[in-house]
Amino acid sequence: MSAEKNVSDEGQEVSPKGSEKDSDDKIKHAYAKTRKSLIARLENWEDQRTWDEFYQTYWRLIYAVAIKAGLRQDEAFDCVQETILSIAKQSKKNLYDPEQGSFKTWLMNMTRWRINDQFRKRKKDTAMLGGDWDNDRKTAVIDRVEDPDGDILPRLWNVEWKKNIADAALSRVKAQVSPKQYQIFDCYVVKQLDAKQVQKKLNVSMAQVYLAKHRVGAVLKKELAKLEAENDDA
Repeated sequence: MSAEKNVSDEGQEVSPKGSEKDSDDKIKHAYAKTRKSLIARLENWEDQRTWDEFYQTYWRLIYAVAIKAGLRQDEAFDCVQETILSIAKQSKKNLYDPEQGSFKTWLMNMTRWRINDQFRKRKKDTAMLGGDWDNDRKTAVIDRVEDPDGDILPRLWNVEWKKNIADAALSRVKAQVSPKQYQIFDCYVVKQLDAKQVQKKLNVSMAQVYLAKHRVGAVLKKELAKLEAENDDA
């Protein structure tokens, strides 16, 4: 018997309860699998810790842009892996020249090419299966992404870049402060709860709320500056 679908008042299918958590779990599992595979393919290269940190810092950015460009989840993770591998190979040969443009733009172009590779692979696979690629609704997306004069990818990239830098900085901060202070900062600054709400929710004093904001905020500012410097120097 087929499972009953949840339908909204407007007649649209609604995701079943818990599906968002299932999706997050799938992403975490795919991330771990992709990262493990990538590190294995880089095992003969120097400084694994640096590449692992690079992956931790930028994989979500590449993944998010790939998804918004129209790739499926599995294709997006392939795109992440292939982008990082391409960057590693180019870095080994010193093919990146800072004088030719920013690291941000270079990484965007590396990602663009790997996104295009995934769409070409999909087109080839669809053709082999006898599908009609011309009627695929993703065609318009990739046409715009491939268009050198189009601005869809740069716009996507700029939005996700800012978000990724903030998330990467917060991740680094989390490892440097106490769990309690980070929890207070997350509620008060990131989630923007009222100070009294934070006080009641976490059973802390008002002084602790303001102290966490100051101390964690200072570390965050330092990590953001460090990430910006890394990108400028890359």
